[in-house]
Amino acid sequence: MGETTRLAARHCKPLAAGTPALDARAAADFLAQLDGWRIEGGELRREFKFPDHHHAIAFVNAVAWISHRQDHHPDLEVGYNRVVVRYSTHSVGGLSENDFICAARVDALLS
Repeated sequence: MGETTRLAARHCKPLAAGTPALDARAAADFLAQLDGWRIEGGELRREFKFPDHHHAIAFVNAVAWISHRQDHHPDLEVGYNRVVVRYSTHSVGGLSENDFICAARVDALLS
């Protein structure tokens, strides 16, 4: 089982008040388990391209289902044939393990 698959098999956990954001090293370790994602402006970000609007919206709906089931929601930017997914954990003021779990689950949609 690959690293991304293992990460996608995990579940987001509620974070206690005062939980700190991941430090740069921990975030880099998680990022190494993902393909195509980058950390930019304190967010985990990836752009996905599709053949048309229908496919882009179907992807958005699938991401929404993941978000609902994990209770962890990304910011989405939707264009005609592209979707930008951005994760950060507002309650910790940065990135948490939950962001990387959800990113891996999003990647699993397309594998």
